[in-house]
Amino acid sequence: MSPLSSLPPKTFISSFHCHSVTRLRRSVTARTMSSQSSQRVFQLRQDPLTGNSEWIVIEDNDQPGTSTDGLLATTSYLDMLNDSRRNIAYRLAIEKTITEPCHVLDIGAGTGLLSMMAVRAMRGDSKGMVTACESYLPMVKLMRKVMHKNGMTKNINLINKRSDELKVGSEDIASRADVLVSEILDSELLGEGLIPSLQHAHDMLLVDNPKTVPYRATTYCQLVESTFLCNLQDLRNNEAKTSDGVRLVPPGLESLFGIKSQQYSMHVDAIEKEIKLLSEPVKIFEFDFWKRPESNGELDVHIEAKTTGSVHAIISWWVLQLDSEGTIFYSTAPRWIDSNSEIGVRDWCDHWKQCVWFTPGTGVSISKGEKVHLHASHTCTNILYNLKKTQSLTHERTHFPLSTGDLHLTLPPERVAIYGDSIYRQSLFEATRKALQGKSYPQCLVIDDSLLLPLMALHISNRSRVLSLSPGLQENAARYFEAIADSNGFSKDRFEYFRDGKTNLAKAYPGKIDLLIGEPYYSGLENGLPWQNLRFWKDRTLLDSVLSEDAVVMPYKGVLRGCAMYLPDLWKSRCCLGSVEGFDHTLVNTTLGGCGDLPSGKDSPCLPFFIWQCGETKKLSKEFTVMEFDFSKPITGPCSGEVQIEFIKPGVCHGIALWMDWVMDEENSTVISTGPDDKYWKQGVKLLGKPVTVRMEGPSSSIGIQASLDLSSNSELIVTHTIS
Repeated sequence: MSPLSSLPPKTFISSFHCHSVTRLRRSVTARTMSSQSSQRVFQLRQDPLTGNSEWIVIEDNDQPGTSTDGLLATTSYLDMLNDSRRNIAYRLAIEKTITEPCHVLDIGAGTGLLSMMAVRAMRGDSKGMVTACESYLPMVKLMRKVMHKNGMTKNINLINKRSDELKVGSEDIASRADVLVSEILDSELLGEGLIPSLQHAHDMLLVDNPKTVPYRATTYCQLVESTFLCNLQDLRNNEAKTSDGVRLVPPGLESLFGIKSQQYSMHVDAIEKEIKLLSEPVKIFEFDFWKRPESNGELDVHIEAKTTGSVHAIISWWVLQLDSEGTIFYSTAPRWIDSNSEIGVRDWCDHWKQCVWFTPGTGVSISKGEKVHLHASHTCTNILYNLKKTQSLTHERTHFPLSTGDLHLTLPPERVAIYGDSIYRQSLFEATRKALQGKSYPQCLVIDDSLLLPLMALHISNRSRVLSLSPGLQENAARYFEAIADSNGFSKDRFEYFRDGKTNLAKAYPGKIDLLIGEPYYSGLENGLPWQNLRFWKDRTLLDSVLSEDAVVMPYKGVLRGCAMYLPDLWKSRCCLGSVEGFDHTLVNTTLGGCGDLPSGKDSPCLPFFIWQCGETKKLSKEFTVMEFDFSKPITGPCSGEVQIEFIKPGVCHGIALWMDWVMDEENSTVISTGPDDKYWKQGVKLLGKPVTVRMEGPSSSIGIQASLDLSSNSELIVTHTIS
């Protein structure tokens, strides 16, 4: 997984001249101003609570005010470095492959772990050299410190460039390299630019027949049945079972709405009991690192069903062969695979998961012994599947000609599942119906990216008129609503996408809005922290002047909730580093957002996770309220709260799960929770400074939680804890 994949939404890196670049793993670039001058990059960062962006400057020095702690603390570098199975496999393979002084190229060097392993394998011989390229300037600065700490600066030439910017014969790299070491892999294998990186390296940077670590990667897949996985994409059939009369996917317009045709990373071990295996594992593609790969490939395979069922998804993973002899391996397979293999089961880690490819609709029905045809293909960055039964292509998506052109709204699978959930829809429907009661010709303003609420408001009151800001979906939302208007029984003039921004809206509709609503849901914040959806309150405050005297705001309030958790696997993956395969990494802990043994005054960040995917977990306390936010009124100042945790189970507390409950009405009759009991929402996790042992009898430590949030100045929720 890309360590940079946890960067905030719409985060871009550019050169000094503001050239935008791709966000391939560790290929996020910062070009050098000149070989003699200090380097500088501009990074575009979006404030999730306002939607506004600002350029921040990253300098190639360690002067006050240029700290990169915040930029790297939310990435998965720390998780990778805590993956001991990965580290050991690379160390053994490097020691086996590099047996004499040579020239080694390390692509995507990170903290320099593989580069230092290579230098050590050459026993520090001055005839040996490692050229390490790392394109992300904050990581370059950190790697320099790690190299210096471990006395490795002499034999490693660190270049702050992408590998495809290196030219043999320049001061960057004097000659072609004999050995390539790299770890440019994501959960799908190809998504971080493995193929183009290898192609350029073989063409321009490596000798003929080089040695490589890894040596080969092989992808596998397996057909499965799972209602949970089916619900993540089958909105059409799920909403057909609901009674609210609203159709996000009307019959005949299926091509308007759905998920992207791609693989989605997920810890499938967490739903092992909800998965029915319909086939044996099948080998798909092999990629040899020691030779130039092809950009595209295809494979057709017939898979025999070992039991009867419906294929809802294809689960895939990969196996690395790190040495040429085939004795050192690393696998990302589910536990039900590795528990029966010689490779063995790896510890839980978050940087590499399995991948899920969804089969559209209700799945492909197969009988035991029946064969289905799988067509697999790969591009430079993706592996794609198409499943069909013996003669007919039952699973190709049907595209219908539309007056709206090629519009296809794509949402994350979890959002699709939420929109198909009957309980969620009923809650929203009842809350909207109640908010509209007694209003003759209501003017409704939807200030987030909800697709469901505008339709519900139009459906419940045939006299209502809906304005939508759709800040993330923008014009696509307008085209979408226009396309489904007839199917949902409303005229197009009852809906308006307001294009001119909140300031002009306040001028155009002073005191005219009767209902201001949101789920709240903002496109692009799905992978953010739960309280970032308090952008709803920020927007509501800015639009206070458009509200009529008896206007209703829905949700009525937001509640920050929490629970003390046993999280041993997550803790292990995020804990502070000491020695990593013999190399001191203690100085990276604060910068990479570690928990545990941090310097005084330093704390680990809150990070977003699906708690249910975090390995072994257990609730140790009652759920508690930390803060409440009253949306019926504008923001007037900072918010704060504190609570003493009441434990109900013994165990070890590693951290606090935090989430938002949305109270839809003043009577608290409808509450939508985004807590860990529901698999469709991410929670924020605040790991403690050190784990706390909880006892139900005798003396035991207690934990107090303090939180503060100033929405008027920034979007940082500050969470601290005290242990007594």
